[in-house]
Amino acid sequence: MLESIAILGKPNVGKSSLFNKLTSSRKSIVSDFPGLTRDRNYSFLSIKNKKYFLVDTGGIGDINELSDKVSQQAWQAAEESSIILFILDGSEYLDSYDLSILQGIRKLNKPFFVLLNKADIKKRNAIDDLAKNGIYDFLSISAEHSINLDEVKDLIYDNAPNLEQEVDNKNLKFALIGRPNAGKSTLANTILRENKLITSEVAGTTIDSIEVAFNYKDQQFSLIDTAGIRKRNKKTEKVEYFSFVKAIQAVEIADVAAVIIDAKEGVVDQDIRIINLVKQTGKPCVIFLNKFDLLNPLEIKEFFKRKEFEHPIFENIELVGISALKKEGISKALNAIKDLFYRANESFSTPKLNKLLDSFLNNINVPGINGREIKIKFVNFGGNNPTTLILHGNISNANAPSNFKRFLEKNFIKALKLQGVTLKLIFKKSNNPFQHKKQVLTERQIKKRERLMRHVKSKKR
Repeated sequence: MLESIAILGKPNVGKSSLFNKLTSSRKSIVSDFPGLTRDRNYSFLSIKNKKYFLVDTGGIGDINELSDKVSQQAWQAAEESSIILFILDGSEYLDSYDLSILQGIRKLNKPFFVLLNKADIKKRNAIDDLAKNGIYDFLSISAEHSINLDEVKDLIYDNAPNLEQEVDNKNLKFALIGRPNAGKSTLANTILRENKLITSEVAGTTIDSIEVAFNYKDQQFSLIDTAGIRKRNKKTEKVEYFSFVKAIQAVEIADVAAVIIDAKEGVVDQDIRIINLVKQTGKPCVIFLNKFDLLNPLEIKEFFKRKEFEHPIFENIELVGISALKKEGISKALNAIKDLFYRANESFSTPKLNKLLDSFLNNINVPGINGREIKIKFVNFGGNNPTTLILHGNISNANAPSNFKRFLEKNFIKALKLQGVTLKLIFKKSNNPFQHKKQVLTERQIKKRERLMRHVKSKKR
């Protein structure tokens, strides 16, 4: 289960800069102009092999006519979070907005940490004001210059409550995820062969994530029906944000994620965003095209010609046409989930991987970096979910050419039959074992060197 962490503060104190640096992304707009962040922004944060759900909020303060709605979004995120990061501008004195936010956070009775941003600026005006208001523990950071960000991660890792759920290894868990009214609950009822879940033409009927166990061909399954994920999650109601977080948490604890797409409406940008969210978790993904029976042969042909299918994300993913209402393609869908689960949990021997790697590299001109040819000594298996391959050579992840990385990913996926499985390549630069070792001469070698030096000096005379 993912812990949710909210970043709070008034406008223009560096919340979005901190969010971008912690998540290694540029999802939030950063500018000197206050009030640019309005809707909540979210991303995954990985710390020591543990994932968190980080939420960037709009500034709480009287900036424009949207301030009330922005503040409502921010407080909503704070109420749903496990930890709050309260950001202050360390170069300025605390004002009424800062004190009001501090008072509001204290009323929530949640763990919170005060971060004084802009530590690179010599003015430290906020420190005295914090002491006057009972805050003695704080951390000075600079989001822009990445100062003390590792300490921020340590704070989160050491203080986030353990919300991990016990995983039932006997059941193959899969989550149904997608836009509202795509047919997730109808498909769940069809699979379960009874109306356990409420269905309606009204989008947003399902609010919480619901897990139900069932048996299919001597295989125990657990189905998790989730709430629909709306575009940009713009709704201001608390229940909307809660449903979104629960859907992402369902994917995190599932073995396989099945993205449901309304074939009649076609693939839209929000479907691609949802697939990308699944890919970020590292979980295997399959796409169910619901209401596929409503398309005639000509419409099916046009369906796959849509520009959205040109997106690279569809290159390595299985598409299964179904009809949840007419109970068509259900067996095919469950078999696809089962097969994908086994593919995603398969391990590969080092000799097999190296044989494939040699065959890939022998067919191309291996690129170079700074005039040096890339050399990969060997590759080994690194784990599942995502399937990880570690390549040892003279390059690291930081300087691996993107086109070379895509070439290897594409070929490994094809050769290892990893359709629907997220593949992660890690380039590990080999260390020189003699780099820090000083050669110690034997007594015989020392005498030989001395004789050689005397000989060279005598010739110079």
